[in-house]
Amino acid sequence: MDDFERKELTIAGQMAKDCLFRINRDVRFSKDKSPYKTNFGASIKQGGKKSNFAGYYFHCEPGSSFVGGGLWMPDNTTLKKVRQEIDYSWNEFQAIINEPNFKAIYGDVYKGGEISLATNPKGYEKDNPAIEYLKLKSFIAEAKLSDEELTQATLHKKTVAAFEALQPFVAFINRALAD
Repeated sequence: MDDFERKELTIAGQMAKDCLFRINRDVRFSKDKSPYKTNFGASIKQGGKKSNFAGYYFHCEPGSSFVGGGLWMPDNTTLKKVRQEIDYSWNEFQAIINEPNFKAIYGDVYKGGEISLATNPKGYEKDNPAIEYLKLKSFIAEAKLSDEELTQATLHKKTVAAFEALQPFVAFINRALAD
């Protein structure tokens, strides 16, 4: 990742231990008592995997691998800041998610039902041009990786290209959180 680290200074110097998730599962309240996860995950962002900033993510799991990033399930205060930034800077946000490279790799910001409100968030009207993004509770983009791609020598280049396409999106979100 050295190539990308030179372009994204907010992650410069991150150590692997600050980005990798542990393989052990918390089985205390689960019916499935398997002790280990079936995936490998790394969250590369300013301040490490536990920080409140948006960042980049790599997920490796048979049949379900992907590369991407953004901001996953922030607290209410953080969520309000990001929504406000999207509302105030809608043209800029729209340009970022419609950039050809972003579109080619990610298509759009992920809008699955589990991370989207059914109604408008408080303070936003239904005719707001950004309403479908303001309803989101997470701001992420992901590009699927096939099992075959995980074993190819081009995985590194594909991951770096995906992170580069995502960089303006992550920077936009983190700008909202900088205050």
